[in-house]
Amino acid sequence: MKVFIAFLVAVLASASGFAQEKRPANPVRILTAGQHITPYKIEVTFSKTVHILFPTEVRYVDLGSNNIIAGKADGVENVVRVKAAVKEFPGETNFSVITGDGSFFSFNVVYKEEPSTLNINMDQWINPDEGGKKGGSSIRVTELGEEDPTVIASVMYTIHRLDRRDVKHIGCRQFGMQALLKGIYVHKDLLFFHVSLANNSHVPFDVDFVRFKIVDKKIAKRTAQQETYIEPVRTLNALTRIEGKSTGRIVYAFPKIIIPDDKLLEVEIYEKAGGRHQRFYIENSDLVDARIMNELIKE
Repeated sequence: MKVFIAFLVAVLASASGFAQEKRPANPVRILTAGQHITPYKIEVTFSKTVHILFPTEVRYVDLGSNNIIAGKADGVENVVRVKAAVKEFPGETNFSVITGDGSFFSFNVVYKEEPSTLNINMDQWINPDEGGKKGGSSIRVTELGEEDPTVIASVMYTIHRLDRRDVKHIGCRQFGMQALLKGIYVHKDLLFFHVSLANNSHVPFDVDFVRFKIVDKKIAKRTAQQETYIEPVRTLNALTRIEGKSTGRIVYAFPKIIIPDDKLLEVEIYEKAGGRHQRFYIENSDLVDARIMNELIKE
């Protein structure tokens, strides 16, 4: 009996030791293939800038080394500029981008004297088989109709970058400020307004809000009655402050607007805690004379 008990104890001790060997003290989780984020490879050079267009606004950019320079393009929320900071830097470096919708993008960067592309649309990289359009309706917004938001963003960025003044008769100048409507453009069922606000004084102008409303032409300047407010579906470079002796520009996107000839579209720019408000009016004839974006790009 004693021999049997001793044998049983030895077997249990051996089994316990074997179980301990199979159960690591600090388990290590292994990433599956689906959990890895595959980086995109891009080429940069010292003398040219690569522009990357993202589906939504960029919130964060992190560089892997000082061999490259990367950051948001001036006045544009969803475009990142990248270029080499060191000529012919060796090997490979990287950078990461986080956008407003929570998406994470990783890039591996190599130096090439003549990069294969200088303008990258991330939607086309993400979904090359769908012509740059994501599946389903994940990037569709009802207010934009059937348009891809990245196309709209590209149109607005082009208007801002070209900085043309195709409209020369609409604006307002008072209190040391000048508001101008520089252009009206159309792309399919959307209208785009290019507005500039210049501060000719030394006192900063803090923007409280910008308001668009349809008013009767006969009483537009005398009363606030019979007003219909409209809201832009997209805004590029929304201004909050215009420093002294400086100018800011905004691009607004609206659904197609047609107003009767006896009405006006009133644009108001209000100063926060101040009285230097700006106001100008757009007639229906100005709207129907909007320039077609495709023709503008070809010029």
